[in-house]
Amino acid sequence: MNDSVLDRVGDPADLKSLSRAELKQLAGELREFIIATVAKTGGHLASNLGVCELTVALHAVFDAPTDKIVWDVGHQTYAHKILTGRRERMATLRQTDGLSGFPKREESEYDAFVAGHSSTSISAALGMATAAKLKGEDYRTVAVIGDGAMTAGMAFEALNNAGAMDANLLVILNDNEMSISPNVGALNAYLTKLLSGRFYNAVRRGSEKVLAPFPPILELAKKAEEHVKGMMTPGTLFEEFGFNYLGPIDGHDVDALIATLTNIKKLSGPQFLHIVTQKGKGYAPAEENPCGYHGVGKFDPAAGLSAKAGGKPTYTEVFGQWLSDMAAADDALVGITPAMGEGSGLTDFAALFPERYFDVGIAEQHALTFAAGLACAGMKPVVAIYSTFLQRAYDQLIHDVALQNLPVTLAIDRGGLVGADGPTHAGAYDLSFLRCVPNMLVAAPSDEAECRMLLSTAYRHPGPSAVRYPRGVGPGAPLPEDLEPVPVGRGVLRRQGGKVAILAFGSLVRPALAVAERLDASLADMRFVKPIDRELIRQLAESHDHLVTLEENTVMGGAGSAVAEALADLGLARPILHLGLPDRFVEHGDPAVLLARCGLDADGIERSVRRFISE
Repeated sequence: MNDSVLDRVGDPADLKSLSRAELKQLAGELREFIIATVAKTGGHLASNLGVCELTVALHAVFDAPTDKIVWDVGHQTYAHKILTGRRERMATLRQTDGLSGFPKREESEYDAFVAGHSSTSISAALGMATAAKLKGEDYRTVAVIGDGAMTAGMAFEALNNAGAMDANLLVILNDNEMSISPNVGALNAYLTKLLSGRFYNAVRRGSEKVLAPFPPILELAKKAEEHVKGMMTPGTLFEEFGFNYLGPIDGHDVDALIATLTNIKKLSGPQFLHIVTQKGKGYAPAEENPCGYHGVGKFDPAAGLSAKAGGKPTYTEVFGQWLSDMAAADDALVGITPAMGEGSGLTDFAALFPERYFDVGIAEQHALTFAAGLACAGMKPVVAIYSTFLQRAYDQLIHDVALQNLPVTLAIDRGGLVGADGPTHAGAYDLSFLRCVPNMLVAAPSDEAECRMLLSTAYRHPGPSAVRYPRGVGPGAPLPEDLEPVPVGRGVLRRQGGKVAILAFGSLVRPALAVAERLDASLADMRFVKPIDRELIRQLAESHDHLVTLEENTVMGGAGSAVAEALADLGLARPILHLGLPDRFVEHGDPAVLLARCGLDADGIERSVRRFISE
């Protein structure tokens, strides 16, 4: 006899007939299934293990997809995917042509909103709840947001707006940083059930109607209620936003979750439920090291993550070493990260220079303006940020940094395609949106040595600068030990050839070299997108019949466009082929496969160049 509850669940409707004991068992089986899956595919582990009970409770109480469940970030949706008919495809998670690691509307009707960047759930859910009201439709909308995502200003903008509207919106704060002490767990679970019940809320509304003709008494009653609830719960802030605050409750207590959610479902207006969970719940290594098990590659669940084997350093590690070295040489350097200290390579810097290390939380806009303030006061800030997240701080880059020509250095990680994380995390646009900003210096290193040298060059630039490098390892170029810069705005001719000249930027210099050898073409490592090396462009245009530009960035408005603009300005007309990322979102998968599909591996580049010459 098969005692598995998970085997009996094909979609969320199946949860309605399960007993509480079976729902609890289901949460445990989900956890085991997620561990086994991620061990084979890689992915986000600790955060997903922390929401199994919450996911079960949500689908047991609400009626998705009619009711809308909006997940913030998407690092906590694996259990949701499993329960919504995608269990059999979980082996393809984050693989080429497989399931996305994030919610995706095209993938399932149960995925109400795509979520790759954090702090968007409340805004999106409020929009859906407002649409329901405008259209006279009767469905509930739930936003699930983590405590880390609550550090972003956008979340508070949405709370401020939602509290002033009468939309039927439930915001669930998944707090996985604080522990549940006995006085919080037992007492508040009881109080939350009470405060979320119809009787309490009916009495509150009835009291307001009865006391409405007597404003002083009504105001006194409201203050008394706020005082009592303030003593019992830590929700004063959210009450001030206009929400009915409930919690905190144990996010791993299926009984408490279902009872509370069932009560909340009967209430109208904006509701706020605070739950406390443990990242990595149920898997001891992830419980002990939730940061290390946030995003993992393939691993053996019995052994846990193995130590990284020695080998070529990643670009992230090259940056981290450079940052520590430059900080030792210059007391004015400060390092800033928007909640990506480990991912951006700042761990060693933070340990060596803790007083000059600032993790500002998931607050990219603040990070840039904070850096601008530091620069105004004589410091030399370096902001370590992923390309995809820099998009969120574009106004601050223009208005607060570039407009004032401040010496803020952007170390932009994950430039180009990023593989398994897909289009929400791809750095496909930074060369385009950076090069059009006045005062900017924009560099794209082709290997590890170039990365270190260009970081030193950018740091010494008197205005704003950006060095953009890809994810993963480079070709293995020996690293210089010094901090010497290179001439600003000067590329390097790597190979002299015949009638074709390839002007390559950043990560595509390496495959371009192979193509140049096959075609006897000249190859220039342009180094800088801005200022572009006009003299090198002139020389190549005057001595070659065909020009080709290469970049791991969208072709529109990118580095190739900078070359074309320079040629036009110089009055030089030459046939020119622009190769780069296509005008579409490139899905997740193996990076080498994705580049090949975009025609940006050596074979694809060669085919395109040969076709260009023949035509």
